[in-house]
Formats: sequence, structure tokens, C-alpha cells
Amino acid sequence: MPKKGSKKTKEVEEVAEQQENKLPDYLELQRTRVVCKADAPVHTQGFQYSGAFAAMGVDNSVSVEKFCKNFKIEINRLTEDDMEFDMIGIDASIANAFRRILIAEVPTMAIEKVFMVDNTSVIADEVLSHRLGLIPLNADPRLFDYISENDVPNERNTIVYKLHVSCGKGSQRITVKSGELEWLPEGSQLSTTSPAQAGDTQKTFTSFSQSQKEISDKPLGVKFNDITIARLGPGQAIELEAHAVKGVGKVHAKWSPVATAWYRMLPEVVFLKDVEDDDADELKKKCPVNVFDIEELGNGVKRAVAARPRACTLCRECVMGPTGEKIELRRVRDHFIFTIESTGAMPPEVLFTEAVKILEEKCERVISELS
Repeated sequence: MPKKGSKKTKEVEEVAEQQENKLPDYLELQRTRVVCKADAPVHTQGFQYSGAFAAMGVDNSVSVEKFCKNFKIEINRLTEDDMEFDMIGIDASIANAFRRILIAEVPTMAIEKVFMVDNTSVIADEVLSHRLGLIPLNADPRLFDYISENDVPNERNTIVYKLHVSCGKGSQRITVKSGELEWLPEGSQLSTTSPAQAGDTQKTFTSFSQSQKEISDKPLGVKFNDITIARLGPGQAIELEAHAVKGVGKVHAKWSPVATAWYRMLPEVVFLKDVEDDDADELKKKCPVNVFDIEELGNGVKRAVAARPRACTLCRECVMGPTGEKIELRRVRDHFIFTIESTGAMPPEVLFTEAVKILEEKCERVISELS
């Protein structure tokens, strides 16, 4: 017999308390699921406030202990540019906080200033500068500092690129690609003023004390070499110098590290009654994402089964028509399928780690101010 106060005794008491205070099935369904009806995309009625089930002895509040016990992450797909993972045991507000931080607050490097030396192409200077700003750079922003209006551009806050392309007279039109941007690890090569006398040191737009090759282990070029910048006709040329700095997406979208970051609740497809024979075939055909399969029961009897419920997009085709009363679509309130598509500046798993750090810093700041 376990001793009083032992770990095993506490576990037994917790299980007994949970069984005693268990909610009726219909209330547990409203507490943990979102039901999708045929006449509306989402039926969101539920009980989310902490004291909703206090009279029944069920605590519906959020606590650190519950979070630590229930929260987990399962990675389903991870590539160089995107990842998909499940966040389980978390509130929608936290999942949305990660999404917003990924889009607007994780910093990257992007071209901010463009010094035009020559541009005889058909593209205006402003449009060309905008195109350059949207080119993903293969530079880790964690190696660099933010730059303010009063700071001097140096090797720790600025990356310099050079573009000099021309199309000879009588030649065929050429396409200028992003791969022709040349990284200048020693800093700017454009002088701000003409030297007063021969032999005077030219003052440039940056002040590098060391080469950026000593800061980064890899060249700080562009991520993709095949992005079209412009097309030049015979006799046209582009010569410029571009300066990239550190920033965040809430200032300008060019600093956003993700092409998209989004989540959805885990779908559930529940059969209230068996869908058999011709109805099963019709159900399989009407689903646009192949959620259903046919199961042979023998004696020529067939039954529909939800083989791939995770693929469900809640289009509600299955809950319309003759099968509508036999199927219920649900979404799990605390289970989110999260997808991150990186622009290429940093791997998606690093982006999520940085988002977690930023949220942690925000929480620490709030606690500090409150105390």
C-alpha cells in the first residue's frame, strides 16, 4: 500500500479527482472542440472563461502547471525553406503571437539605401530601388547591429553591394539577375566628394575598420541568383551601390523573414452514423482533398472511413446533402498545425527559435514593469 504523501499516492488522488469531476460529453465537446456546421463555416460557441465549470468542480483556468504538462511540439516536415509542425496544448492567442512575431518582429538584413551612379534603363530609380530591397540576402542578422540616423555605417551595421551592368550597342537585350550583385566586404567604393588634391584619401559612404570576411564564415551574397532585376536594351546601363541594414517587418515588408506564417486547428471528421454502399462512393467523390476512403466489409458491403482527416480544409461538402446528418466536422481548440515558409534569409527552425526568444523578452519586460 503506498505511503501517505508519496508520489504514487498523489497520482492516484489526481486520477480519482479527474474522474469525479469529469464533464458530461456534450459539455466536454463544447469546451475542447469547434464544430463546423453545414450552414456556417465555423460554429464557435463555447465556454472559454476560467470559471465556466466551477460548479462541477472542473478548473478551466490557464496555469503554468497545465501548460508545462500538456504543451508539446511535433515536427511533421522540415526542409531548407519551410517547415510544418504541431503545437499541442496551447491557446490560440499564443499561436497567433508567434505568427505575428514571425511576420513583423524577427529581424533580417535588406537593402535600404541605393546610390545611383548611372541608370539609363526604362525602369525608374525608385522602382529599381524597391526591387533591390525585396531581394532576400544570405546574411545572418544576428551578426549585425541596428543602425540609427546618427550612426556611421560600419562593418557591424551595413552590408555593401555593387551592381554594374551594361548592354553594348548593337547587342541583344540582356536580363540583369540578382546574382550580378557583388558583395563588397571592404565597404563602399563610392566617394562622397571629389578629392581636393591629388593623393588625398577619398571619403566613402561607409567607415569599415575591418573586412566583413572576418565577421562571417560565408560570403554575404544574395540567396537566389535568378531573380530578375531589369532588362537592358542596346546602349543601356545600370551602375549603383546598395547598402543593406538590419530591420523588422513592421517597418517594411522587405525585412519580413517569412513568405508566410500561418496556422489552423487540427481537423476532426467524426461519423455519427455509418455511411455505406452508394452513399460511401458519393462521399468519396465529393471530397476535393481525398479525406475519405472505402473500406470493404465483405458480402459486397462498403463503408466510408476518414483515412486522411488532417487534410480536411473544412469545405463542408461532406456535411451537405444526404450524408450531412451522418458526419460532423470538428476542430481541436488547443491543437494547431503551424506552417512557416522562409524567404531564405534564415532556416525556418531558426526563425521559430528567434520568435520564441522575442516573446520571452516581451514577457520578461512586462513582469519587470509590473514589479
